[in-house]
Amino acid sequence: MPEVNLLIIAAAAVFFAGVSKGGFGSAASFAAAPILSLVMDPRLALGVMLPLLMLIDIAALKSFWGKWHTPTALAMCIGALPGVALGVWFFRTADADTFRLLIGAVALGFVAYQIPREMGWLRVPVMAFRSWLGFLAGMAAGFTSFVAHAGGPPAAIFMLSQGMRKTVYQATSVVTFWVINMLKLVPYALLGAFTEETLVLDLWLFPVALIGTWVGVRAHYWVPERAFFALTYFLLVCTGCKLLWEGLT
Repeated sequence: MPEVNLLIIAAAAVFFAGVSKGGFGSAASFAAAPILSLVMDPRLALGVMLPLLMLIDIAALKSFWGKWHTPTALAMCIGALPGVALGVWFFRTADADTFRLLIGAVALGFVAYQIPREMGWLRVPVMAFRSWLGFLAGMAAGFTSFVAHAGGPPAAIFMLSQGMRKTVYQATSVVTFWVINMLKLVPYALLGAFTEETLVLDLWLFPVALIGTWVGVRAHYWVPERAFFALTYFLLVCTGCKLLWEGLT
């Protein structure tokens, strides 16, 4: 059995990821990886999260099946291929502190982008669909997803620029990251991200992931997005600062 403190922190992080991916797009779900990186090697934290994120994807797909924007999802999935390849190279060359610095920087960068957008200070202009932009967004999402499970922000910027309705946005996010997470599975295994420790922890956390997804799918329709993301930003600022400090010291 994993240590109690680790299990409690991991369960909270995974539940939050399930709620986020199940009902609020994938942008906020990467908060789970920074939280787990506070209590274990960041590369192993990524290994813990991937099977759980895949389980969450499958659970959420049923509720949003066929509601996505196919050209957007297809362009981003194709772009994710070179992004994942670049992530493999980074994973092989970077040490744990480099991962802490990167995940911490991405966490703070996400908040620095999202808060001005939520306040109306920064607007993503609505534009016609362009497949090459979707490819670039998918490439960025593939890389950041591989090294930090943080593919949500670049994908969100592109999808928001399409002026998607809430449910189309959510469905497109779910199916895109279902594909991206499958692309990451074999490279993660070959790079040693899965260990006996991570697999045992996953077995304990599978029910938590499913419960979080179930809550998220229902919360999609009745929980104010502002309240959910306010909590996300608070967690990301705290964990991002802590990871940067640990990576530097």
